[in-house]
Amino acid sequence: MFNQNHSHLAARREQISRIVVTAQQMRNIEERIFTKGMPVAALMEKVAGLITRRIIELYPLSQVSRIGILVGPGHNGGDALVVARELHFQGYQVAVCSPFSKLKDLTSQHAQYVKILEIPVHESLEPLAECDLFIDGLFGFGLERSLSSPVDQIVNQLNEWSQPVVSIDLPSGLHTDTGEALGTAVQATHTFCLGLWKLGLLQDQALDYVGAAELIDFDLPLTDIQAILEAPKIQRITPQSAIATLPLKRSPVTHKYKQGHLLLICGSRRYTGGAILTGLGARASGVGMLSIAVPESIKPLLSAQLPEALIIGCPETESGAIAQLQLPEKTDLSSFDAIACGPGLTVDAKPILQEVLDSDRPLVLDADGLNILAQMGTTQTLQHRQASTVLTPHAGEFKRLFPDTVDPTKDRIAAVRAATEQSGAVVLLKGARTAIAQADCVWVNPESTPALARGGSGDVLTGLLGGLIAQATSKDIPLVEIVASAAWWHSQAGILAADERTEMGVDAFTLTKYLMFVVSRFS
Repeated sequence: MFNQNHSHLAARREQISRIVVTAQQMRNIEERIFTKGMPVAALMEKVAGLITRRIIELYPLSQVSRIGILVGPGHNGGDALVVARELHFQGYQVAVCSPFSKLKDLTSQHAQYVKILEIPVHESLEPLAECDLFIDGLFGFGLERSLSSPVDQIVNQLNEWSQPVVSIDLPSGLHTDTGEALGTAVQATHTFCLGLWKLGLLQDQALDYVGAAELIDFDLPLTDIQAILEAPKIQRITPQSAIATLPLKRSPVTHKYKQGHLLLICGSRRYTGGAILTGLGARASGVGMLSIAVPESIKPLLSAQLPEALIIGCPETESGAIAQLQLPEKTDLSSFDAIACGPGLTVDAKPILQEVLDSDRPLVLDADGLNILAQMGTTQTLQHRQASTVLTPHAGEFKRLFPDTVDPTKDRIAAVRAATEQSGAVVLLKGARTAIAQADCVWVNPESTPALARGGSGDVLTGLLGGLIAQATSKDIPLVEIVASAAWWHSQAGILAADERTEMGVDAFTLTKYLMFVVSRFS
């Protein structure tokens, strides 16, 4: 019975860790549990107790003695006041900054009790200047307007002091859904997200404020969460969800053609490295057969780097781009399980793109494949392809492909949703928090590293992704989940490499060497 309960709890935690909500969805979930009878005061005590325990673990009394608590007018401020009380009971020197004259009833009651305990309460931040640590409980989820005086001044002063700051739920000043700083926002060292992951914490523009984010799970019932959440759903990629999709186990009687045959179309005389890096990414995917179509002049270079691959030399233009595909005898595009096209191709290879778009094979487009597609202005026609398409743009490529949609630098989730609706493709929008969308589902990769901001790292992802898709064509796995797993695998390799070599030391070629270490580490 114990093992069953433990397994059930582990499964629940994994499910909860994937869920991402908007501010309105969180309001609806909380309203649902309060309507059912959960006392607000009881929930506040539970949440604050979990926060207090975590603060003590991170900042033990032996290292931190003076803690400043910033208190807002709502229940986020109430949480902070309960934390103040509990830290006081644990022996910390606690002082409160509460710049608001009016507080919600429950928050006001906690404020009165804090005063009875003779915990100092101030309207300004200056009396807390000697504190070693600050707890930000000014505002939680749902903030939609810029911070006004004197709160904005308090936040700016706090940021200037550069002391560690723990924000409750979200750094005060961030928009819950877009992650935008509303005028100014707290630059937190840690953010304890309460109950469920808030969408804004997974947006690129929030990352300068969030610090190390972790979820404080206070046991929201899954039935109440599922009753509120409707498509399109947003999910975080977790190691468990990613690994579950990877083709790690094989039948003992399999052969190479049962493990997928991928065709890469990439490279040019000018960009030889794009073809090599894409091929190395595909190699790491474990794909059974790898064919790479390149201009004839660079075929020897590819053969030297990837001796196991079938290198197909193609006629080339004067500029050194592929002029036309020249596949082996008795072979056409339908011979492959998947095609990946674009890295190093150059826009001179426009006829090649049209040929692969007309094929009936799953297709990954990246780099110049996307640039040519943008020139053609045919993203909407992708809906009429006989097979699925995956687009992997960075923000600049995205704007060229989808000029009339949401700005991806402002709201990545809204942008990727709009793009997949317009194109019918699976869209992977690269960034510090890569977002992947298809139909009614969005996946967000919650971890990455600036080490991947190097030329060629995207080529590695293209090969890796193409290889995984080629292996999955006979399996009943949603394509968006395969793409999400590839994005996670790629970023984890970057994180692992950066840990060992620093962020400066991770070039794209080095990145390929860490891909298999990720699988062995998590599987």
